[in-house]
Amino acid sequence: MSRVLGIDVGGTKVAIGVSGADGPFILTRTRLDTGPDTLARALAAARALDGAPAAVGFSTCGVIRDGVVRLAPNVPGWEGLELPRLLREEYGVTPVAIDNDVNAAAAAELRWGALQDVSTGLYLNLGTGLAAALVAGGRVVPGAHGAAGEIGYVQVRPGRPAFAEGRAPLEELVSGSALAAQGSALLGRQVTAAEVLSVTDGPVADLVDEALATLAMSVANLCAMVDPERLVVGGGMMGAAELILPRLADELRRSVPFPPEIRAARFADDAPLLGALALAHAATQDLS
Repeated sequence: MSRVLGIDVGGTKVAIGVSGADGPFILTRTRLDTGPDTLARALAAARALDGAPAAVGFSTCGVIRDGVVRLAPNVPGWEGLELPRLLREEYGVTPVAIDNDVNAAAAAELRWGALQDVSTGLYLNLGTGLAAALVAGGRVVPGAHGAAGEIGYVQVRPGRPAFAEGRAPLEELVSGSALAAQGSALLGRQVTAAEVLSVTDGPVADLVDEALATLAMSVANLCAMVDPERLVVGGGMMGAAELILPRLADELRRSVPFPPEIRAARFADDAPLLGALALAHAATQDLS
């Protein structure tokens, strides 16, 4: 039985796992915090789990452009890292597949989860940040620069500061980090996005209502453009799925000529790591 290795580098942690049979199964795993020398520590931990995998899948925050990591300022030393070259040096002729964390999570849903057998679909990740993945022809579409689905940069009001000013307009309104920051300011104490989403009255409830209305409008616009058969929603904010999914469904029915089916993602906490393993399994099939 061929064993494959998955490595997921996120904004705060690194998850590493080994899989044998092609399925959403992790035989063994380890976890590290991000920080100084993240890649070197991750590769050392990966060698300890499996020094000779059949293939490697690597899920990373940011995107790979011209051989370096872009749009990943939150991990020290990650922005501008020549990740593909460094992984080639580490693994030699062993197949290595790299993608961003949201695309990887979508790959896991395509292979084993809520996007199985879907030709045209959208995967929406509602977490600390905000991003999506586009599925067309049963494959995740990277885009011309590897940045398809970076919907955090979508503008919500004309003329407001945007990417060129170092801003991510939609993400600053409706991501988990945005809700936590805005809710904390209103309440005068530190709260999490989950706590904000649980408030049912007052200014914080108004904040949540506006954020979900903006999110639903933006997702409806995406669906009107892409015409997906299914929208799959994952990420840490899905602890409030009973609040979020009906708002999305109502707006899709109202605004989209052919509303897609909506499903919660099959995979939650381990989605990017399972995505990395899905990439690795796909790489072994490409060799056969």
